[in-house]
Amino acid sequence: MITYRDLKGLPEFRAAHALQHAVWGADDLADPPDLMMVVQSEGGIVAGAFEGDRLAGYIFGFPTSDPAVQHSHRLAVLSDYRGQGLGQALKEYQRDQCRTRGIRVIRWTYDPLMTRNANLNVNRLGAIGSRYLVNYYGSEGSYQGGVESDRLMAEWHVNGRPPFQVEHRLSMVPDFHRLVRHSEHEARIARLNNRREMQELFAQGLQIVGFEPDSATYLFGRLQAE
Repeated sequence: MITYRDLKGLPEFRAAHALQHAVWGADDLADPPDLMMVVQSEGGIVAGAFEGDRLAGYIFGFPTSDPAVQHSHRLAVLSDYRGQGLGQALKEYQRDQCRTRGIRVIRWTYDPLMTRNANLNVNRLGAIGSRYLVNYYGSEGSYQGGVESDRLMAEWHVNGRPPFQVEHRLSMVPDFHRLVRHSEHEARIARLNNRREMQELFAQGLQIVGFEPDSATYLFGRLQAE
């Protein structure tokens, strides 16, 4: 049985530190245990999905300059537990905690070409893609094999996504990980093409308001006044 709760005690924060390396590799710049513990005590969130005493996944978020907004920095689930809905459940735990604190929006970044993440963030959770960030984390050491690390800024309204009108559809590469393994050159072209197309749509005042996983297609539109 999986239970969800805040981390407590330095050993559990150390387990979250080790989990980061298990998910992203030994060279990942993992968030230190003491930092996560202090951020939690100052109003952030560090919560875990536990099977017994084992930490199977965790989420880490911290306050921003806007008291109504929290930034969600990390979400990770061990490979043994993927496909069981732990990532979504951790985000929903974070949402519920934010509601009790009067936080209205949770923000985070993700790779627009990672369609599995797009399905979770936009389709299942209902986040909005609000901005395009070019090579946000640099390219050296990135999991994309050196391809520039472009990101989307996702904004999740904890009380529900505002109404919207769809105006444009944009299809993605269905499996970017596979493309990177097959050809770094083709992966770079896919990144640049996607960057150009998305930047053009954002420049028109559109935002990402939906995602269709079967066709790996983003829906762009405009939020409507409620």
